Amino acid sequence: SDNNEYIEVPLDPNLTPQQNSQKYYKKYMKAKNTFAATSQQLDETLKELSYLESVQLYLENCNSPQEIDDIKQELAEQGYLSLKKKKNQNKQDKPLPPHHFKSTDGFDIFVGKNNKQNDRLTLRQSSANDIWLHTRNTPGSHVIIKSNGAQVPDNTLLEAAMLAAFFSKAKFSSNVPVDYTLVRNVKKPNGAKPGMVIYENFKTIFVTPQENVINTLKIKE
Repeated sequence: SDNNEYIEVPLDPNLTPQQNSQKYYKKYMKAKNTFAATSQQLDETLKELSYLESVQLYLENCNSPQEIDDIKQELAEQGYLSLKKKKNQNKQDKPLPPHHFKSTDGFDIFVGKNNKQNDRLTLRQSSANDIWLHTRNTPGSHVIIKSNGAQVPDNTLLEAAMLAAFFSKAKFSSNVPVDYTLVRNVKKPNGAKPGMVIYENFKTIFVTPQENVINTLKIKE
């Protein structure tokens, strides 16, 4: 132990010292493997909980039947729902566009409406030098500032961070931590659920979402 105390270990008198040693080693390995498996299961469960919380958030923010259908389709692909085939199953609806805003400095800002759209927005429709934002440890939308190779002003960062906070579970909170980094620093692990990514080399900005400010930035779809 930490205090270098002696611990008396009971031995089975019917076993040799070597057999006693093997017995305790087997117990140790069993406990170690159980701990490792339980830790992995806990980690996977927490990730799944975070994913489902994000789905709930997007459902609460839906403004059209197609937005709901997109989330239903995502849940079906992940094995949570079983959807009946429609007559025109082969005819796919045009993917919904993300929310579109323009900062007071004139930079386009896009906000994902669901997890699949988050992946598409961040991983396929953004450039390496665009800026990616997301609330820290809180389910929410991916937010992208299209930099077009220019230096993004602090005010635009603040407005984009406010959008990230507004379109998250922390919508009604204050001093919300929002992480931001270049898109090139955002990666999707193999096997990760839609919208789930990891990122590095980030900074954090604290904001309080203000709906009146956000409404002035909105571009009509």
